Amino acid sequence: QVQLVESGGGLVQAGGSLRLSCTASGRTFSTHTMAWFRQAPGKEREFVSGINWSGFSKYYGDSAKGRFTISRDNAKNTVDLQMSMLKPEDTAVYYCAADAEVYGEVNTTVQVYENWGQGTQVTVSS
Repeated sequence: QVQLVESGGGLVQAGGSLRLSCTASGRTFSTHTMAWFRQAPGKEREFVSGINWSGFSKYYGDSAKGRFTISRDNAKNTVDLQMSMLKPEDTAVYYCAADAEVYGEVNTTVQVYENWGQGTQVTVSS
């Protein structure tokens, strides 16, 4: 098992930026794909961005393309999501997740991620 703890959420005005961070502990972090998902009230959990174990493959959901950047530091067991040009529709609880597969590639499906953080709230005001 791996434990994930998110930080960095908060309230920001539209057009602003936030940086989310996820710190992992437990099993080997560097061999697993990591991803960020988000969930707004009344909506399904949505893939935001993912990064494979090496950091060389990155994927973004349509809502994140051109505005968000994912990165990881395997030495520090962290994965970050830099969010810019934020919009009110980005308001949601953001979750960090770890894929069960070792040395796999990024998957956008919620079900393949077996470890989740508690989530951090991001609120974008208009």
